[in-house]
Amino acid sequence: MSTTTTRDVVIIGSGPAGLTAATYAARANLEPLVIEGVTAGGPTGGQLTLTTDVENYPGFPEGIMGPDLVAGMRAQAERFGTAYLTDDVVQVDLSSRPFRIETSSNGDVWANTLIMATGARPRRLEVPGEDELWGGGVSACATCDGFFFRDKEVVVVGGGDSAMEEATFLTKFASRVTIVHRREELRASKIMQERAFKDDKVEFVWNATIDAVHGTDGVVSGVTLRDTVTDETTEFATDGVFLAIGHIPNTRLVADVLETDEDGYLVVEQPYTTTNVDGVFAAGDVSDHVYRQAVTAAGMGCKAAIDAERFLAANA
Repeated sequence: MSTTTTRDVVIIGSGPAGLTAATYAARANLEPLVIEGVTAGGPTGGQLTLTTDVENYPGFPEGIMGPDLVAGMRAQAERFGTAYLTDDVVQVDLSSRPFRIETSSNGDVWANTLIMATGARPRRLEVPGEDELWGGGVSACATCDGFFFRDKEVVVVGGGDSAMEEATFLTKFASRVTIVHRREELRASKIMQERAFKDDKVEFVWNATIDAVHGTDGVVSGVTLRDTVTDETTEFATDGVFLAIGHIPNTRLVADVLETDEDGYLVVEQPYTTTNVDGVFAAGDVSDHVYRQAVTAAGMGCKAAIDAERFLAANA
């Protein structure tokens, strides 16, 4: 596809925020372009593609698989005229309009408005052994890797909804799932806590963090746990370590130009999605550290498309 034409709307990111923005922009005859790959970002389709049963997205009383929900959103946006470019973004120049978006393999893309929907990526422990054993038992995606731990014992790190979801999903394969949490109470919603507490395969280690991950021949064999109260360390045998300790917003491309908060999330002018650069909007997990839900990301994508449409009309 030609990338020399200036687009009215370019969207970086293809999760719920980006695809919803694309649907709204396309229905407004703005012929949006969605760039599906983002350097240092998550998978194409966003974190939702790594989720199994999505039970809280409106309109699906029996639930829906995350990848199926993303595929439906993508097809819907395409139906109304959205174009897609699967490539990594190397650099974004926001110094003047139209904005220049440099891609890895398709040259420069030019945009009259830009919607940043780059999402967030899983946070890591940053402890010895983690990088070396990544893919050898250390993972941030139970959906991707749970199958490989059939009848094995695994650890899930975290105390939020994601950790509870990962743990309960892993019980389909693992013989035991131990949730390691640095506090003595969970942050997860009541319903997610109850599911974990009721599952016979799920156990808890409270007030503990992981100091190191150990392995043999590239395969995880255990972790070192540190008690957050006594500071004592113990060795804990496990076949796998799944991380569910939050996310880091994918703002590398624009963090030197767009305003961010203390946690690195893009700042928008509530209730709108406008950033500190005219014509640039942000939607989804890249600017939301409070809710981080598919439905709120989609709602923000809707707002961003409408904001972009109004901006274009006012600056025609």
